[in-house]
Amino acid sequence: MSKALLSLCFILLLVACSAPPERNCIRFKTGDFEFATEINGELKKTIFQRSETIEIDVFEGKKDTASVRWINDCEYVLKNLNPKNKAEEKSIHIKILTTTDSSYTFEYNAIGDTRKFKGTAFKIH
Repeated sequence: MSKALLSLCFILLLVACSAPPERNCIRFKTGDFEFATEINGELKKTIFQRSETIEIDVFEGKKDTASVRWINDCEYVLKNLNPKNKAEEKSIHIKILTTTDSSYTFEYNAIGDTRKFKGTAFKIH
């Protein structure tokens, strides 16, 4: 019994001391990115270009422009500059969770909506 307990303590110690996921958000504040998501069983891609203050998205050949307001190095809010309906008037909160050399995983939701979604964006330039 004591060997099993000792082994369990050792494993827990290794897990607790492992390095946290990388989160170097600054390199993803600007650039060209690609994000893919499944909508109604079909994979859809969005290409977007982001500067410090503006993000331009291209989805199914249509462009949208949003203002970007950074809360901190890893969180920002998008606000559509030309909303076409009530749903597009809601701002989107985005939080970068982890990063790699070429991508970041993020969590996003419409402000006021409790549902959160996750995605991964890849830097293409």
